Amino acid sequence: MRRIFRHPVRLVPFGFLVPILIGTGLLMIRATTVQYERPPFVTALFTATSAVSVTGMAVNDTPNYWSGWGLVIITLLTQLGGLGILSVAALVILTVSRQLGLRNRLLVEAETQEFGRGDVARLLRRIVVTVFACEAVMTAIVAGRLWLGYDYSPGYALWSGVFHSVQAFNNGGFALYTDGLVAFGQDPWVALPLAFGAIIGGLGFPALFEAVREWRRPVLWTVATKVTIWGSVALLAAGFLWLLLSEWTNPFSIGQYGMGGKVLAAFAQTALSRTGGFDVINVESLQEESYPLLVALMFIGGGSASTAGGIKVSTFFLLAFVIWAELRGEPDVTVGHRRVANATQRQAVTVALLSVALVALGTVAVILLTERTLFYKALFEVTSAFSTTGLTVGLAQSMPESGQLVLTVLMFIGRVGPLALGSAIALNTRRRRYRYPEEQPIVG
Repeated sequence: MRRIFRHPVRLVPFGFLVPILIGTGLLMIRATTVQYERPPFVTALFTATSAVSVTGMAVNDTPNYWSGWGLVIITLLTQLGGLGILSVAALVILTVSRQLGLRNRLLVEAETQEFGRGDVARLLRRIVVTVFACEAVMTAIVAGRLWLGYDYSPGYALWSGVFHSVQAFNNGGFALYTDGLVAFGQDPWVALPLAFGAIIGGLGFPALFEAVREWRRPVLWTVATKVTIWGSVALLAAGFLWLLLSEWTNPFSIGQYGMGGKVLAAFAQTALSRTGGFDVINVESLQEESYPLLVALMFIGGGSASTAGGIKVSTFFLLAFVIWAELRGEPDVTVGHRRVANATQRQAVTVALLSVALVALGTVAVILLTERTLFYKALFEVTSAFSTTGLTVGLAQSMPESGQLVLTVLMFIGRVGPLALGSAIALNTRRRRYRYPEEQPIVG
């Protein structure tokens, strides 16, 4: 038991499990539901896990099932989960950088100048200030729009602005409306602040802090920041064009809008599909060719050390650089005139393949536990849970409790797994004084 708690990285799962259990207990109070009835244990557990893991997936109609107290608890759990993810990521990175030895520590500090030598308290303060400042700006814009443009009362407009801003920046997906944010898909004063909030929250504080500090000189960005920023831009642009073209004539999604509405809704949905979880377009009404795009965006996710889930942008593009170097016959994998270490390449492959395996196993389990479930729906729901995105095609609400428990486990693993696995691999580097003879098995 002492060995389990000796290393701080091993405490990461417990750091998220405790608030999940506390949140489950709080949500099981009668006053948290509209009907003043104690919710089932699986419903409370699923919702608490979804909130703490900043997924936003729900097994019921959130605004009509949970009372005001229940929604406040969900909001607090989401905020706690988002801050916890960023804080744990900061502490894990500091821990890893301090235990890699002098040479590797200097390399880490060179690549992550924002937190390589800084003290923990100052770093955590910057994270907290950044989170609340962004959420305050989003709240002011959204609440003002709801008050002045939709005749909401000032109190309810402020509550709605706070709730959705917290969900957006922390990449959660709970909404106060039965149809999500579909009613605001053509409103730039609501859709754009929430979309940009999800984008900023999904970049990760290392890339975000460095990009702000060196915004005039992007050439000075580290490789990690360049891959995260430009990779996110590329995914957003490609996803936007794909979704816009595939849904252009679909009368059940954006086909009914004018050109401006189509562009706005497609952009906002693409941004929110990476891990934000809101739907400004009815996901269940999309064309079949749009689902592979959303599955890919959810699986890739956002930046490292962010509130986003998925295998992370840096992992995906690092694997792309590995493939490109192999196709060209290059001896080294290089990114921006920097050579990528072999150990880093193996870590990326390990995280990606284990994630693929978990999604595949989860999809099979959901199909077996749910009768007459289409493969693409099961894959979509499982990927959304594992990547902590929260988008749904309605399967989570209709599946039995056994299937909901599978999604609950996937949300938990998807939240703590990549971070704990990546840091554990980095800290488990072994050095041998000998090497076996080399052999080249046939590949392909």
